[in-house]
Amino acid sequence: MRVGFVQNRPIFAGVQDNLDRIEELLLGQSADLFVLPELFATGYQFKDMEESRSLAELVPGGLTTSRLTAIAKKNNTTIIAGLAEIKDDQVYNAAVITGPNGYIGKYRKLHLFDTEKNCFQQGNLPFQLFDIAGAKVGVMICFDWRFPETARNLALMGADLIAHPSNLVLTHCPQAMITRCLENRVFAITADRVGMENRLEDEEQLNFLGQSQVVDPDGNVLIRASKTEEEVQIIDIDLEKARDKFLNPRNHILNDRRSDLYR
Repeated sequence: MRVGFVQNRPIFAGVQDNLDRIEELLLGQSADLFVLPELFATGYQFKDMEESRSLAELVPGGLTTSRLTAIAKKNNTTIIAGLAEIKDDQVYNAAVITGPNGYIGKYRKLHLFDTEKNCFQQGNLPFQLFDIAGAKVGVMICFDWRFPETARNLALMGADLIAHPSNLVLTHCPQAMITRCLENRVFAITADRVGMENRLEDEEQLNFLGQSQVVDPDGNVLIRASKTEEEVQIIDIDLEKARDKFLNPRNHILNDRRSDLYR
């Protein structure tokens, strides 16, 4: 499977410009799957629920989903990207999955970070895997990484790969995703943004980490982007590595769990 990520520097509330920039970055790029950052088209630091609602879109049916579908068709690829979703007047930090044939599905972030709690409702959709180019792909968004249950549930469902749209500000996340891959023997694609935002008077400036990456089931960082630049990176991965859960002939990473004693 050929996979990639886009690392961008969005303009806050500049949805059309940000979508144009993604199309420009992906021009001539070829992969089975591209992962884009969390809230890649709106920017991240909303002031309150009213502001996030003003930039939220229907999924499907909104501008961002429609535009990503057109880009996916043009590039013959599947795209997983973070955006603000509105549904029955509720606003979610969500991700859309779309491809050449149209909308495939969505995920809503379960674990809201810091001031996100003032701007979004908690995710309420069950975990789901999406069939993409022969792979079982799960989705989690940014701070979901801090809760090992997220990746573990996806692995138990049979995920080969976890797509991880992110806007990272906690410096240890890129390294922590190595552990998530080791724990579950899965691939992970973390797509982060670069730049900074400073829109809240009583909050610190947010400096986004960049360092988008692809990690394999053995914890190897196959690609890691810079801390400051917009980038597109692509790599071929062998899905069979994620399907072999044996560490050695006697230890199976999932079957050896002692769920009889876990609480």
